[in-house]
Amino acid sequence: MAAGLLDTSVVIDWDDPTVASALPDEAAICAITLAELTAGPHLASSGDERARRQARLQQVEATFDAIAFDAPAARSYGQVVAAVQAIGRAHRRRLADLLIAATAHANGLPLYTRNPDDFDGLGGLIEIIAV
Repeated sequence: MAAGLLDTSVVIDWDDPTVASALPDEAAICAITLAELTAGPHLASSGDERARRQARLQQVEATFDAIAFDAPAARSYGQVVAAVQAIGRAHRRRLADLLIAATAHANGLPLYTRNPDDFDGLGGLIEIIAV
């Protein structure tokens, strides 16, 4: 049975049939994705968008127990930052993405994403699966 960590981009689009058909049998999210989704309604530019984002957040909270960003993930973060820096990419602007990647690495999970370019340089540490 396949397991994997879902990037925020996948969670946002999981109603898309193309995305849904590509998801692992056992999908997980991490606390960083939950944090990004929690910020979403506050950043919405309209009431309709705020309501849509709030509904997705509530759906995710009811579906998943988020994997914590813990000490092993913090140690993995150092390796993730080093891998990104080794290919000449900045790491500070991509903090959330790299924290999600570190969580995947620490938990031995492949990372499912709609934005594989956000994780360039990490293929040696984590299996990146483009959805």
